[in-house]
Amino acid sequence: MKKRVVLGLSGGVDSAVAAYVLKEQGYEVIGVFMRNWDSTLNNDILGNPTNDNDICPQEEDYNDAKKVAQHLGIELRRVDFIKEYWDHVFTYFLEEYAKGRTPNPDILCNKHIKFKAFLDYAKSIDADFIATGHYARVEHHPDEDSVMLRGVDNNKDQTYFLCQLNQSQLQASLFPIGELTKPEVRKIAEDLNLPVAHKKDSTGICFIGERDFREFLKNYIPAKSGKMVDIESGKVVGEHQGIMYYTIGQRKGLNIGGPGDAWFVVGKEYDQNILYVCQGDQNDWLMSDGALITDVNWISNDKPTEEYDCTAKFRYRQPDNDVSIHFVDETTIYVTFKKPIKAVTPGQAAVFYQGDVCLGGGTIEKVYKDNKEITYL
Repeated sequence: MKKRVVLGLSGGVDSAVAAYVLKEQGYEVIGVFMRNWDSTLNNDILGNPTNDNDICPQEEDYNDAKKVAQHLGIELRRVDFIKEYWDHVFTYFLEEYAKGRTPNPDILCNKHIKFKAFLDYAKSIDADFIATGHYARVEHHPDEDSVMLRGVDNNKDQTYFLCQLNQSQLQASLFPIGELTKPEVRKIAEDLNLPVAHKKDSTGICFIGERDFREFLKNYIPAKSGKMVDIESGKVVGEHQGIMYYTIGQRKGLNIGGPGDAWFVVGKEYDQNILYVCQGDQNDWLMSDGALITDVNWISNDKPTEEYDCTAKFRYRQPDNDVSIHFVDETTIYVTFKKPIKAVTPGQAAVFYQGDVCLGGGTIEKVYKDNKEITYL
């Protein structure tokens, strides 16, 4: 009997090639197009560039997924997870932004939708595995933990966004294109004459798409302008449009004139609605040497019981940083940086690695310098 795999078929080139690879490996493949956002139901008006389109991008993607399924000779189903996305991803997303923090919706989406709601659906139709078009790899070992590895394409590796997968989720997952580079994926799609071979990669918010972000947030959170203050002098140097729109280390969009180096966001005073800025890329206000990470998901069942050296990413595109970690409790890690790191930001994700192995990750809760919490973040 062929093993049955339910594949998230998004209408993009990565999942299309993933479907082809699975078929070549001998699996029975069922494609599922996930519909997780309804612009009308969810009041997605401001900042939505597609309101006047004859057909929304989500329907275009579905049509592309149908063409791919027909081209490859696989079944395609359409499943709605709109409520699950709102309840478990978007609500948290809004709550964090309302606090002036910058969460990562892709990580939440993977945890609660692609590897929870989608996995539950796959189990309900007797699937042996689920699969996605992520650039990541997984090793399944009988009677042992499954291991998640970075994708071979360093420029496209997506394990950062998969750090919240637990063992039961990982053991049921396949990443068919993890051994391929993006150019190789494109080449396979071209050779197969897939209808999405030259389709651009999706960008923007997970399952929502491209938006004018400031306008988009106004649909859900009232914007409140306030003072932009030079953290060194205490002088007001401008006005911000709402601290939720700014991230630590941000340079563009501050609209502060005058002489000297460029200005950067270095902190937020949420209660007072103050955005702190400072001049110079290497200013000390952006640097820290430790962090407290909460809601940690450790992929292996064996957690380090003592101080443990590994590497960490505190942003997706950031190079690996040498760190030392120790568990404070079951889901909390204190991280000591081997060298000071710039713009480590509460609300964002910290993801840990040992070589190519993704160990897990959590949420940056507090940031420290010289053993003192940095309170202006």
